[in-house]
Amino acid sequence: MFNKKIKEVKNRSIYVFIDASNVWNAVKSVKKFIEYKKLKNYFKNELNANKVEIFYYDAYPKDGTRDYSIDEKHKFYTYLKKGLGFTVRKKELKRISIISENRESVIEKGNMDVELTIDAIHNINKYDVAVLFSGDADFLALVNYLKNSGKKVYIFSSKDNISHELKTGGSGYFDLKNIDEFWGKDLKYRIK
Repeated sequence: MFNKKIKEVKNRSIYVFIDASNVWNAVKSVKKFIEYKKLKNYFKNELNANKVEIFYYDAYPKDGTRDYSIDEKHKFYTYLKKGLGFTVRKKELKRISIISENRESVIEKGNMDVELTIDAIHNINKYDVAVLFSGDADFLALVNYLKNSGKKVYIFSSKDNISHELKTGGSGYFDLKNIDEFWGKDLKYRIK
């Protein structure tokens, strides 16, 4: 349940920005999937918002880099976009070769912080409240910019995946692991 402080935002527009990689850490910890339809309804119902727009940011593996198909991931993006009306920003993970004296290895990077920041600033005149699903301290500058522009900014993350700066820098912090209404099916790992 939201506390009294956040209930002040009734009948306003809310934009939610979800950093999927950060949320995935909470999903693994809770061992349940987030039900994004429930999440959207939660913000509408709990805050009696007249408009809730949700942006979802994720990077996905390049075809052929996994021993499983990533078709389900793309179907999920389609469900978010067409089924729930989310704005989905996605990109392929960048593969970087690291060569050391003894061997070559590959790391993958798929940071979406810039895309999220651009959307939050580009749409700033369309919302009263920003909800950020991330614990990344890099977003503190964005949070401060939005607050200085008169916006309320609420942070949703988990206690084991939130920076101190972001936890204390917003208008309020909520541990998404404690919000039962978000959680759905049990997380099942692929059989190897």
